[in-house]
Amino acid sequence: MTTFVDRVELHVAAGNGGHGCASVHREKFKPLGGPDGGNGGRGGDVTLVVDQSVTTLLDYHHSPHRKATNGQPGAGDNRSGKDGQDLILPVPDGTVVYDKDGNVLADMVGHGTTFVAGEGGRGGLGNAALASARRKAPGFALLGEPGKGGDIVLELKTVADVALVGYPSAGKSSLISVLSAAKPKIADYPFTTLVPNLGVVTAGSTVYTIADVPGLIPGASQGRGLGLEFLRHVERCSVLVHVLDTATLESDRDPLTDLDVIEEELAQYGGLGDRPRVVVLNKIDIPDGKDLADMIRPDLEARGYRVFEVSAVAHLGLKELSFALAEVVAKARAAKPKEESTRVVIRPKAVDDAGFTITEEDGVYRVRGEKPERWVRQTDFNNDEAVGYLADRLNRLGVEDRLMKAGARAGDAVAIGAEDNAVVFDWEPTVMAGAEMLGRRGEDHRLDAPRPAATRRKDRDAQRDDPQREYDEFNPF
Repeated sequence: MTTFVDRVELHVAAGNGGHGCASVHREKFKPLGGPDGGNGGRGGDVTLVVDQSVTTLLDYHHSPHRKATNGQPGAGDNRSGKDGQDLILPVPDGTVVYDKDGNVLADMVGHGTTFVAGEGGRGGLGNAALASARRKAPGFALLGEPGKGGDIVLELKTVADVALVGYPSAGKSSLISVLSAAKPKIADYPFTTLVPNLGVVTAGSTVYTIADVPGLIPGASQGRGLGLEFLRHVERCSVLVHVLDTATLESDRDPLTDLDVIEEELAQYGGLGDRPRVVVLNKIDIPDGKDLADMIRPDLEARGYRVFEVSAVAHLGLKELSFALAEVVAKARAAKPKEESTRVVIRPKAVDDAGFTITEEDGVYRVRGEKPERWVRQTDFNNDEAVGYLADRLNRLGVEDRLMKAGARAGDAVAIGAEDNAVVFDWEPTVMAGAEMLGRRGEDHRLDAPRPAATRRKDRDAQRDDPQREYDEFNPF
């Protein structure tokens, strides 16, 4: 079992916002001191951060479900709820974030790069924040919004300057072990290298990184062997080094054919045609290998390749190769466009934009927009006064006027939100709106179907104020 994972599906969920509190200040000699319900806390975000100490996505392979903490609800005495704690997820340098459809959400390169994968929900306002000149003591508070989240795919692409490519057992792992301090597994059987190995090489004043990619075979770009899983680690490399085995024991192989096969697989994968190539003829410490290297070197140079004859075992030709790669890497770095510092661009939304649309679908008028959908999520539909407050907000936003212009009539179905999570109601145009229509706290006379608790309270009040009932109680006969 390998301990290297370079592709995982992660399920993230940001924290929900805390609910606002509906409370009235009470103390001795001041029974109705006004609303004092606090606001709910904001839910925590889920943020991906590039950490140089992390080299694999193994932790997320074993624990793919990650959730930030919720915001705390508000309390009386104007006490706001505590914000949820943000969840920081460290990822390796070179991680690419995709959505479920394969669209790139973020390309995270460079230490400290961040990406918010899930945004925490807003906390709901308490009744102290909802009080106004007309509505002096609201009997409701707004609910906290649910946190955003979903499924994302993390894919690691190794960030290195040089990539060693070639057939299995060509000597790539041995070469990286002598060029750098990397200690990969080395054995005399194919596919010893199961994961990319990364090493750091110092050649004079130039320091560069070198990656050893698992061996490629014919059909690697279509999924044969291990090539398809790790060809992505070649994408970010500036230089490709073909490691050719000049002492292979397979009779049907030769270095020139191996080179053509690997080049064909790289072309099938795509996106690597502009990378400079260097050819390394390995294992020249073996007599037959040295003779074969001398024979094919003119053909390789005729194709335009820079050719180096080396032996990882006998440490032959390594210094020349190291400094030559440093030279190529320096040219590649100089050719790259200069990176500019990231500019923070703020694009505020237009203040006069109503921000919603109304469409008719099979007799249902659907309202879509950030404001109305957020207001619906914040409404406690068990509280009549809260529902009336929602109706007032939608009316002030212009939803009713737009419904009338769209041809809606009283009794038509109106849905606010997406199809899978919409609030549907029968539309009744508002004749009177405002706090003058409000009754007792938590009630709204514009609603024909009040809450059962409100109905029972009204029945008790009616019985208490009935003079005939009082007479019957004192005159049972």
